[in-house]
Amino acid sequence: MTIPQLNDYSMPLPHELPDNRVDWRPVAHRSVLLVHDMQDYFLRFYAHDSELIRALIGNLQRLISWCREHNIPVVYTAQPHQQTPAERALLTDMWGPGLTAADPQLQQIVTALQPDANDVVLTKWRYSAFQRSPLKKLMADWQRDQLLIGGIYAHIGCMTTALDAFMNDIQPFFVADALADFSATDHLMALNYVASRCGSVTTTEQVLATPAGHLNRDWLLSRIGQLVEGVSELDLDENLIYYGLDSIQVMTLAGELKAQGIALKFEELARTPTINSWLALIEQKLQAA
Repeated sequence: MTIPQLNDYSMPLPHELPDNRVDWRPVAHRSVLLVHDMQDYFLRFYAHDSELIRALIGNLQRLISWCREHNIPVVYTAQPHQQTPAERALLTDMWGPGLTAADPQLQQIVTALQPDANDVVLTKWRYSAFQRSPLKKLMADWQRDQLLIGGIYAHIGCMTTALDAFMNDIQPFFVADALADFSATDHLMALNYVASRCGSVTTTEQVLATPAGHLNRDWLLSRIGQLVEGVSELDLDENLIYYGLDSIQVMTLAGELKAQGIALKFEELARTPTINSWLALIEQKLQAA
């Protein structure tokens, strides 16, 4: 009736990840990082020298550092070690007394991932981090609508939180190699469910590659250079149609900008298809955000 002893397994590799139904991309100024239940109590069910947990903690450390560097809120969940029977309710039937019967010190978040003064630690009462917590309000107050999710256990609280985020119109991003689970089978099941039903599966490397500042001239030049092949130098005021850029590519670029929080319609881009004009439009959108 309690959590079993958990065996090591390898983190899923990029080629093992499921295809996403949506083309969402994390955007720094829209994101919040959720570090889910990384408490000593839950980690003790793995071997002390677990390579899985070493990889998990390492990737979470990288995500946390990146978020703090770019002013992305970091939120932790932690179950309390004191819960009345009414507070724990059906969790007791499913998992036993949990932290209530454990050493209170096991409530602590693992030392390697300790929150700092600017982070938020939410008391966790149910599988979903949204239940009986101010998480939804916090995200609304911060004007953020994307949730990066890492921690344990992927197929229980992490997956339920992702589903709850989706049902609250918050885009969940399941960071596949910043999650751990009971088994590789459970881990992959959770990834498949999120990718096909309620969110986007990504990796630590992909999140860290998210543009953290505003989209600038270099980014736009690089992207257009990829779309328009065989052009060695671009005139910033030249009509890009003359370089061979077509309507499908413009729509592709509009979708990529939207994924990064810049909502420019195809018509806006097609009206003045020059790099300088597009940079001005992007800057206008960023200033209005």
